[in-house]
Amino acid sequence: MNIRPLLPLAVFAAFAWTQHEPASIRPIPKQLAGPPAEFLSGVMRQTDPADVGVRSRSALLPVQLTQDNDGAWQWRGDAWVDWDGVLSLMVFSPEGQTWELDLRGPAAKKAVPAAELLTEYRFDTLGMGENQAPGVKYRFDELTPGRWTLSIRAPEPSPKPQTEQADGFVLIGGAGSYRLYSHLTTRRMLVGAEVGVIAYAYDHDLQSQGPAPAPATGILSRVRARIAAPSGALIELTMHDDGRHGDGAPADGVYGALFTPVETGSYQAQTLAEGLTPENKAFTRTAEHAFPVIAPEIDLAAAEAQTATLSQKRIRIDVPVAAFADAGGKYRAFAEVWGMNAEGVMKPAAWVGGMVYLENGAVSFGLDARWLGRARVAPPLELRNLTLEDVDTHIPHLTVDQLPIQAKALPAAAYRFSKTIDEEMLMGPRPPRTAANKAGGKLLLVHGYCSSDVWGPVSGQFSNAAVFQDFGKNRSHDQFALQILSFGAAYSSYGIVAHSQGGAASLHLYTYYWSGLDYASGGRLIQSVGTPYQGTSLAGNLAALGGIFGVGCGTNTDLTYNGASAWLSGIPSWARNAVNYYTTSFRDRWWAYDYCQIASDLLLSDPDDGTVEKAKGQLSSGVNRGHKQGWCHTSSMRDPAQYTDSGRNATMSANAAR
Repeated sequence: MNIRPLLPLAVFAAFAWTQHEPASIRPIPKQLAGPPAEFLSGVMRQTDPADVGVRSRSALLPVQLTQDNDGAWQWRGDAWVDWDGVLSLMVFSPEGQTWELDLRGPAAKKAVPAAELLTEYRFDTLGMGENQAPGVKYRFDELTPGRWTLSIRAPEPSPKPQTEQADGFVLIGGAGSYRLYSHLTTRRMLVGAEVGVIAYAYDHDLQSQGPAPAPATGILSRVRARIAAPSGALIELTMHDDGRHGDGAPADGVYGALFTPVETGSYQAQTLAEGLTPENKAFTRTAEHAFPVIAPEIDLAAAEAQTATLSQKRIRIDVPVAAFADAGGKYRAFAEVWGMNAEGVMKPAAWVGGMVYLENGAVSFGLDARWLGRARVAPPLELRNLTLEDVDTHIPHLTVDQLPIQAKALPAAAYRFSKTIDEEMLMGPRPPRTAANKAGGKLLLVHGYCSSDVWGPVSGQFSNAAVFQDFGKNRSHDQFALQILSFGAAYSSYGIVAHSQGGAASLHLYTYYWSGLDYASGGRLIQSVGTPYQGTSLAGNLAALGGIFGVGCGTNTDLTYNGASAWLSGIPSWARNAVNYYTTSFRDRWWAYDYCQIASDLLLSDPDDGTVEKAKGQLSSGVNRGHKQGWCHTSSMRDPAQYTDSGRNATMSANAAR
C-alpha cells in the first residue's frame, strides 16, 4: 500500500503552535507512550462492562396515565414495602404536585388516601449541576411489609412530543441487603451490532465493594428490560435466565436480553426485577443505563502497518485506514508495541496512543525508539490490541488483535539500552514556545457539568486566579478539555482547581494535549473536589427523567459508570500522578437520618455528596487529599457546597502551580 509521507510530527506540532492565535489554536496532541507494565497490570486496559454495572436498592417506575370509563386519568402499580416497614418515594412529573396518591395494604380491601398515612411530605429535586428534575417526596412509617398497591389520580396530562414516553416516574426506595446489579455486555455500541442487558440480585451485605458481585439464585421471579431509543420508540423485552440471551449459564440467577440498535443517538435502558428474598421478603428494584450508539466510520485498509524514521530517536508508525463517508477524522488511539528478543520470543516493548488524525489514508503513532532498546527487542515488530475509538463516547470504531509492522531502517537509539524514561519518551517532543501568550502564570478555576458560576462568588479566596466560564453546558471530556485549552491560551502557564467534571476534563487536557499545564511550576498541577472519576449512577437516572421534563443539559456519556471506566483506561499513571483530589459527604449523625439530597440518597451508596459516591470519586494513582464530612456537591443541598469551603480553598490556592 502506498501511503504518502506525512510531515514529521515534531515539525507539524511547531507549525501548528506558531501559526494560530491562542484563542483559535489547533490543539497539539501529545504522542503518548508508556512501559508494558501499564497494560500488563491493567492500568491501560479496558474494563469489562460486567465490572462497572449499576448497584440499585431502589425502583424508578414509569407512570403512564390512562383514562378510565369516568374520564379520570389514573395509574396503578406495586409499591413493595421492605422489612423495615418504611416506604420512601418521590414522584417526578411536570404535573406531579397535582397528583393524588392512594395506598392499599397487602390484606386491605380498601385504598387509603396517602395524606392519612404520611410521615413526611416535601419538595426536592434530583440532578447534577443545574440539570435538576423537581419532585415531591413522600415518607410513610410503620407500614405492614409486603406488596402494597399505589394508585395515582391526575388531571389530564400535558401533550407529549413522543407518544410512547411516560407521563412521570415514581422513585421508591428499598431496604434490606438484597439489591439489583445490572450492566451492559459490550462497549461496541454501533448501529447493527447486538447489545445485551444483564440483571441479577445479589447480597450487598456480603459484597458491598469491588467489581461485579456474585449473583444470588432463586431470588427473582420476573425480570424485564425497557429500552428507549433516540426517536422515542420503546422496546419492551422479557429477560431470560436460559443461557441464550447473553446471560451466561442457564438457571444461574443471571437474566439477560438482547437487542440490535437501528439508529444513532442516546439510548436509555432500564431493567426491572421482582422477587422474594430467602427470608420471604418482597423484592423490587430497577437499574438505569444511559449509553450512546454511533455509526461505524473506519476499517483497516491493509494487512500491515509501516514505519518512517523522523529523527535519531523518533519513528512514526502508520496504520492504513479506510474511511466511510461520514468519518470524523479524529480518534482516541491505543496499541501495544511488541518485538522479538534475542531468544526469538515476541516481547512487549511499550504502548502508544493519544489523539490521532486520519490523514493521507492512515492514522499515525509517534514512538521514541528508545522504548525498543530498553526492551531489547528488534524487528519483526507488531501492534497488538490496536483500538481506534470515537473521541466523545470511547466506543471503538476499529479493534485489531495483531497487526504486523513493516519496519524499515530504525534509528540507532532502537538498538541501545536506555536506563531512564524521560518526558519525550512519554509525551513526544515538546512544542516550541512563542510570545503569543504574554500574560504570566495563572490559576484557572474550572466548574463542572451543566454548572452555574460556582467559583465566581469565592474567587477572592484564591490568589492570581481566573474563572473559566462555560456555564450550563453539556460537553464530553474532550470537548470540555478543548474549551479549557482555548481559555487558558491567554496565559503562559497555569495550574487548575476544578469542581466535579472539571477535574476529569483537566486531567484529559493534561494527558492528551500540550497546554499551559505543561509549563506550570511551583506546586500541585491539578486539584479537584467532587469529581466523579469513576462516574455516577445519576447519569442514567437523569436520562430517564429528562424525557418527561424536556429540559436540562442532556446525557453525558463520560459521567456514566461505563463511559467513565472506558475513558479512564486511556489515562496513564504519570498523568494521574499530577492530580490532587478531595471528596466530601454529608455530616453523618448517628441519631438522625442524614443526606445531601433526599432523592439522590435513594440512588447512591453512602457516603456521598449528593451527586458522587465517595467510592466513585477515587482516582487510582492520583493523590488523595482526604475526605471531609459536612459538605455537599452543590448549594441546593442540605449541607454547604463543597466549593465554598474557605479552608480547603486557601490550601488549594497556596499549593497550586501557576
